[in-house]
Amino acid sequence: MKVLENLEPRKVFHYFEEICNIPHGSGNLDGISSYLAQFARDRGLFHVRDAHNNVIIVKEAAAGYESVSPMILQGHMDMVAVKKNDCDIDLERDPLRLRVDGDLISAEGTSLGGDDGIAVAYILAILDSEDIAHPRIEAVITTDEEVGMEGATVIDLSMLQAKRMLNIDSEEEGILLTSCAGGMRTDCHIPVTKQADQDGMFLKISVSGLLGGHSGTEINKEHANAIKLLGITLQQIRKTIPFRLAEISGGEKDNAIPREAAAVICIAADRKESLMAELDRIETEEKNEKRSKEKNLSIRAEEVAKGAALVFDDASTDRVLTFLVLLPNGVMAMSADIDGLVETSLNVGILKTCDSEVVAGSAIRSAIGTAKHKVNLQLETLTDVLGGYTETHGEYPGWQFDPDSRLRADMVRIYREMFGRDVQVEALHAGLECGIMISKIPGLDCVSFGPDIFDIHTTEERLSISSTARMWDYLLEILKQK
Repeated sequence: MKVLENLEPRKVFHYFEEICNIPHGSGNLDGISSYLAQFARDRGLFHVRDAHNNVIIVKEAAAGYESVSPMILQGHMDMVAVKKNDCDIDLERDPLRLRVDGDLISAEGTSLGGDDGIAVAYILAILDSEDIAHPRIEAVITTDEEVGMEGATVIDLSMLQAKRMLNIDSEEEGILLTSCAGGMRTDCHIPVTKQADQDGMFLKISVSGLLGGHSGTEINKEHANAIKLLGITLQQIRKTIPFRLAEISGGEKDNAIPREAAAVICIAADRKESLMAELDRIETEEKNEKRSKEKNLSIRAEEVAKGAALVFDDASTDRVLTFLVLLPNGVMAMSADIDGLVETSLNVGILKTCDSEVVAGSAIRSAIGTAKHKVNLQLETLTDVLGGYTETHGEYPGWQFDPDSRLRADMVRIYREMFGRDVQVEALHAGLECGIMISKIPGLDCVSFGPDIFDIHTTEERLSISSTARMWDYLLEILKQK
């Protein structure tokens, strides 16, 4: 028996479970894209699957809606695929293990992919129905949104007719998003020189237990960044206890606040006791500083086998730690126009050691294009000073608020009529594909909404069943308007 088969709306949860059975982390989308194309073929629907695995499916208007303006339904097929350290699932090959706890759906040991699997499930349920009132539907399901909106950037939308779009990629019921930040990714390459160790012992220092979260929607919560915390911890230790780095890494996605990071260091055996004492002091200090934000913070060290490991030379160790300490991170500026809105931010989300360099991947976001590039200039300057270089990719435009949006006005009215209360109209610091879509379809009127999804991009992600049902009813009411 399928885990979700008795949930309502039945067809929505049927397709959500189908999606969860197909691995679809960013960059691993052949399977889900093939599934969507076959779905269209099986129902005789016009569809396009491009070389980047983007899929467009068109369903003509229901009877009586032939003259109503077409509607784009848009979401992305990829998920942020992360798992707990003790989870044995291969996210490249295995289905998710869904579970239901009261009103919440989650996945055992992994992220759930409600962002944005629920959008795809909504869309497929509409395309598969014969009794839903709707105008011409142009479903646009894009790829690799979570790693820079790469599918939306390259997709050809010239065949579409619609000038209205519902982006189903929001995670809080009762909020309509009507503008968002633009963004870009920057990789900083810091050169290192390696040499054989000098008869030291190897210790692995780990930062763990942090909350993490989405680097757009949760950057304002000031959750600790494991990569930054590790760098500051190591620099404090090195002030009094000499060591050399052998390896350093952390995070999984540049748009997720890293929960864990670790470094392997080479240290003289007679300094181990001093290092452990210093580490205890630092952990106590950090727990005190972050006691209201990070209740499970842990900084630990353990001895590891030396093997044939090489270590960074002293200059390289200094270079990497200097970079991590000085690397900007977090909220850079708040909006002066919208109370409580982050205007510009930076999240260092990935750190890895390669043969001759350490690479740090960061996500930059800003509602102001020039501010975004000035943050990138900080990264370039710091990296240049340390003898490295930067690479930028995945840049996407922001989405400017439209004071004359007819779609937004209709959705505000419908929400009040259905639920007896006003919906909130907000801007978002995280990136959405709406800005890219508008750049391809001038004059496009769009709004983003969705059901409640908690702790997205983490292994604690949960989707509300009741909220999914309410937002399904809301979606159908929007589509039936003439």
